[in-house]
Amino acid sequence: MKRLAFLLWMMAANTVHAEYCPELLNFQATRLHSTEQLSFCQAFAGKLLLVVNTASQCGYTPQLKGLEALYQKYKDQGLVIVGFPSNDFHQEFADEEKTAKLCYLNYGVTFPMMSTSSVTGSSANPLFKRLIEISGQEPKWNFYKYLISRDGKNVAVFESATAPEQLDSVIQRMLK
Repeated sequence: MKRLAFLLWMMAANTVHAEYCPELLNFQATRLHSTEQLSFCQAFAGKLLLVVNTASQCGYTPQLKGLEALYQKYKDQGLVIVGFPSNDFHQEFADEEKTAKLCYLNYGVTFPMMSTSSVTGSSANPLFKRLIEISGQEPKWNFYKYLISRDGKNVAVFESATAPEQLDSVIQRMLK
């Protein structure tokens, strides 16, 4: 009987959760160098989300260290950073294993990294298409940053040259 009650509660919780998921997060992606699918609604609804298009061979790649520092500083308060490696600007490895090694081993990234995908133009992944539509700004280069409010209705855009450390005060305000 307890098990049945638990299952019914889980089903109800999932139904309610799905109703409150912002449309922007109604998206699934594969994790970097993995077959695991990640539901953005289930994983990130109610979180402050910083989405970044990354590239392993870019002059801005050292920003991964600053992004990881931000993640460690604010993850317990509700910040999630998600990286999307992309070769749209011809600076990403063709082999995801190399990308994963660079992110996880060289830079110690622990925030979610997704499989390599396009972030610009008609071939952009569905999340980036929505971000571009909402913000009116397509990534012009690697390490464009989209900060999505907890309710998924507001998106702030920061260009590549904006260092992760420069986002600290904005993140603090949006977490309150």
